[in-house]
Amino acid sequence: MTQLILILDDLRSTANVGSILRSADSFAVELVYACGSTPYPRLVKDERDPVVINRNSRAIARAALGAEQTVRVEHIDSSIAAIEACRQNGWTIIGLEQDANATPMHQFKPPQKTALVVGAEVTGLSQATKMACDQLVEIAQFGSKESLNVAVATGIALYRLRSESV
Repeated sequence: MTQLILILDDLRSTANVGSILRSADSFAVELVYACGSTPYPRLVKDERDPVVINRNSRAIARAALGAEQTVRVEHIDSSIAAIEACRQNGWTIIGLEQDANATPMHQFKPPQKTALVVGAEVTGLSQATKMACDQLVEIAQFGSKESLNVAVATGIALYRLRSESV
């Protein structure tokens, strides 16, 4: 079965982070990196202001429904740092992004150790983050909207990655 890591690149919404953690639990993601300004739940040895810790943890818990306690989360300063940490340990870095160079998700075969990078709600992955990925994948869109909510897209991608590996 494919091993999965998630890298959250500067997400803004605690609700989206909570929903992503719930999906991460469902699809047996080993680790979620909350990068940059991505909100994250209480961590062991958390050095943030207690008010911020409590506010973010409560908001994330509303959507995560306990997954914030079952999924391993680490904060790291940037997605590039998370990508490099994964790459040094043999992970293939896959960016989820609508891009002319992206492989359609339904055609993608995940490697044994896949780190999936998802970007901010409005801007997606930065150019530097896209360049740091080994490959980009995208979810086909058939309606009139340009994109999916990041938590929804992450859930679809995790389902696809997991279903390809069992």
